[in-house]
Amino acid sequence: MKPLVSIIMGSTSDLPVMEKACKWLEEQEIPFEVNALSAHRTPDAVETFAKEAKGRGVKVIIAAAGMAAALPGVIAASTPLPVIGVPIKGMLDGLDALLSIVQMPPGIPVATVGVNGAQNAAILAAEMIALGDEAIAKKIDNWKASLGKKIEKANKELAELKDYKFKC
Repeated sequence: MKPLVSIIMGSTSDLPVMEKACKWLEEQEIPFEVNALSAHRTPDAVETFAKEAKGRGVKVIIAAAGMAAALPGVIAASTPLPVIGVPIKGMLDGLDALLSIVQMPPGIPVATVGVNGAQNAAILAAEMIALGDEAIAKKIDNWKASLGKKIEKANKELAELKDYKFKC
């Protein structure tokens, strides 16, 4: 199947964080691809990727980067597709990357999730795609409904601990 989501990392060192996005998309059976491209080390490849993504059927791009975090903005400058930036925790606990991604100039928007927020990036990408895809919309509805069930289960388990004396 053609990937609907493209996950791009500035370096393979970002993979431990981005695995959460891959896992969530895989569990929801949403086709995706993963590549490492650097805005600084492979700028021509980044531009080519960004310009060709839509033609390959990609609907949303998730771009992860740390430190200067130029990758999401460079991709957004070269594609009409929505780009979601994932700031990667690094030297300044990810604040450097977060600020780099959210401070885009007018006309080059990049949606941004929290530092190391790969799973939220995958969910947001799926929600964007779901606007025009009922099957994916249903998957998201089912997944979100499961979140409430997890909390209900946790509350039942806490109620069973009523005789336990918490030392807070």
